[in-house]
Amino acid sequence: VQLVESGGGLVQPGGSLRLSCAVSGSFFSIFAMGWYRQAPGKERELVAGITSAGSTDYADSVKGRFTISRDNAKKTVYLQMNSLKPEDTAIYYCNTYRGRPWSWGQGTQVTVSS
Repeated sequence: VQLVESGGGLVQPGGSLRLSCAVSGSFFSIFAMGWYRQAPGKERELVAGITSAGSTDYADSVKGRFTISRDNAKKTVYLQMNSLKPEDTAIYYCNTYRGRPWSWGQGTQVTVSS
């Protein structure tokens, strides 16, 4: 399985970005998927997760601002990020959620700065 994240960039505080994660391989629809992030000097943390049935879960720090979704036909998981804050600056990764992780992709850099 390969994970290819995209959609990051530089955005001002209060702005929005939509991240995408394309997943190769079969049976994508049966896997719960998650978005994770790692800021400089910090450990990787879970940002949001979505089950195969579409149930979602969010870190307290992003609740009400971020929305995770998936398109099983496209084998893609998305993260809509609104009202971005400087503390959201990190490299964002996708991977399985609540299960054994696959090999990590390269991630996509999100920088929130004025």
